[in-house]
Amino acid sequence: MVRQKYLSVPALIASITFMNMYPPFSTDMYLPALPEMGKFFVASEFLIGLTLTIFFLMFAVSIVIFGPLSDKYGRRPILIFGSAIYTLASLTCAMSTDIYIMLAGRFFQGVGSGAVITVATAIIKDCFRGKLMTKILVITQALGVIAPMAAPIIGGILLNFTDWRGAFYLLTAIGTINLILSCLLTETLPKEQRYSGAVFDALFLIAQFVKQRQFMFILIMFAFLSMPFMAYLSVSSFVYIENFKLTAQEYSYFFAANAAASALGPMIYLRLKKFLSNDNLIKFCFIVAGISGALVILPGHLNAWAFLLSFLPFTVIGTVVRPFAMEILLNRAKENVGTASSMINFVPNLFGSVGMALGTLPWFDFISGLGIIILSATVCSVLMYRVLGKI
Repeated sequence: MVRQKYLSVPALIASITFMNMYPPFSTDMYLPALPEMGKFFVASEFLIGLTLTIFFLMFAVSIVIFGPLSDKYGRRPILIFGSAIYTLASLTCAMSTDIYIMLAGRFFQGVGSGAVITVATAIIKDCFRGKLMTKILVITQALGVIAPMAAPIIGGILLNFTDWRGAFYLLTAIGTINLILSCLLTETLPKEQRYSGAVFDALFLIAQFVKQRQFMFILIMFAFLSMPFMAYLSVSSFVYIENFKLTAQEYSYFFAANAAASALGPMIYLRLKKFLSNDNLIKFCFIVAGISGALVILPGHLNAWAFLLSFLPFTVIGTVVRPFAMEILLNRAKENVGTASSMINFVPNLFGSVGMALGTLPWFDFISGLGIIILSATVCSVLMYRVLGKI
């Protein structure tokens, strides 16, 4: 591990955890304000929804770009660049007077956030090994659920004191804090371990991982399981507010309760890992995901509590799968870890964007649509596992 001049090990772990909070803070915090934003901009639901979609699309694309670049130039400059872009973009969103300016701001928020996330993942592999790396992955994932749990509640509370701009001013402050932390980071990738080829060649490092059949099959298998949660993210406000007639503040509590349950996933993963093989662990995840999908379709329509409890098992399994997948895939990356990190983050986010689009299709009702997406994604993941044979 490269010795940090300004950050202790706990401070470094805290910084990595803080970086992992970027995506949920960037989306969940302003979800309660979406109707208000529509009125302010006099924009259609499609355009307002596009503020979510464009963020995740650019988030995924930027992960692919900045992973190889961090292998070429090091983690610290990419992290500083990403943090600066994110901060300026957040301020642009807060000061927007036109929906298209807002979309531009969200575009660059996604770019900056992708750079930060891919570097955060690479730093874990740079600095930690073996069982310690597993523990750090679990710690950062467990603590990372604070953001999706707190963000909608914070967003709902902010609406009592300010308008929708308050969420984006807060995101500007978060970006500024991370920019300061990035400047305090000592580079974790020594020069002798960096990619020495040309800049454009560095971007083609991604092809090396695409050619690794087992790496890609495992990655895609896990990526299918990321689709339903993104579908839930895109339709949850409609389900709770329109179907079950909750207020925006009440919706934020239900959303936060679901996010809080995700804190159990990493802890469950650590316990299951002690007595289950990788193959038995993934089979367990498949079974729970399938049960959750069936519950959403059947009793999930009854009321807000039934819907929450039906989807909770999938939420928990999703956070079991994430550190599980990251550990397996990072251990298969012997070099160019930044590029591996970009792939590990890009593919699930790409699939998640598809899940978000599927969730908002004109289903006969959003709840049944979500249940169908859960079951379909689980079946696709099972089929990928059958092709793999063993993990």
